[in-house]
Amino acid sequence: QVQLVESGGGLVQAGGSLRLSCAASGSIFSVYIVGWYRQAPEKQRELVAEITSGGTTNYADSVKGRFTISRDYAENTLSVQMNSLKPEDTAVYYCNARRVRSGINYSYWGQGTQVTVSS
Repeated sequence: QVQLVESGGGLVQAGGSLRLSCAASGSIFSVYIVGWYRQAPEKQRELVAEITSGGTTNYADSVKGRFTISRDYAENTLSVQMNSLKPEDTAVYYCNARRVRSGINYSYWGQGTQVTVSS
């Protein structure tokens, strides 16, 4: 069982920056794909950015060049630096860790943190 706890959300003006962090309950980065998802009101949850155990990153087109995902092995923390924020970035942001082991999919979610970008 993996526990994930997000922090760092808040209210920011358009063009501003926020940094979200996700504290994991153990050393998971070597075996899990970890990432950030978001869900705006009345919309489906969508991938924002993820990083594989090998360090490969993947970003949604809408955030490329503005968001940067990173992980800290020593602190077991996943982060995303969000710059040049837009009102359309407003959503609840969730941390996720997933892996496949022996043919079984494992996926864990944090409780989410609200990001609101005002115009």
